[in-house]
Amino acid sequence: MATPTTLPSSFTAGQVLTAAQMNNLRGAFRVLTVNQATKTDTFSTTSTSFTDITGLSITITPQSNTSKFLLIANLNFGNNGPDRTDFAFTGGNSATFIGDTASTRSRVGSESSTASASAMGNSIMMYLDSPATASAITYKVQMRSYSGGTMYINRSFTDTDSANFARAASSFIILEISA
Repeated sequence: MATPTTLPSSFTAGQVLTAAQMNNLRGAFRVLTVNQATKTDTFSTTSTSFTDITGLSITITPQSNTSKFLLIANLNFGNNGPDRTDFAFTGGNSATFIGDTASTRSRVGSESSTASASAMGNSIMMYLDSPATASAITYKVQMRSYSGGTMYINRSFTDTDSANFARAASSFIILEISA
């Protein structure tokens, strides 16, 4: 993939780019690939350690070792009301997308709770990763229970068989960006 490495470092009034420089400029900073994993079934965990959410993983072989990856996760989840559900990415350098160390506080990419056990919450995470490799990378979305209670994806905690309760879908999208 062409990058704007042949462009002049500075421009002067009236300067014209060569055809090769224009072609390099057109090829830079564009979306190369789009990958999506969609989860329509449910998932649950009681683990207090981050656990892969089945179905929300994507393996990509970068087109270049300078490619960047925009990770976007849209997660619908259920927990027992005031309980908290933590989310994170794994793969490439995405594990660095967590909060700073501060005493004994938990380090997560996103933390959410629902208003009640009969409602679903929504969490969205986005991160731009620079893995600096041309080898295949597997990115995953993970979740954990803060307290060891049961956490769900795509359903509420109570999940009563009634039209008043819903099932949802969650997605994980990765855009490969040339750099």
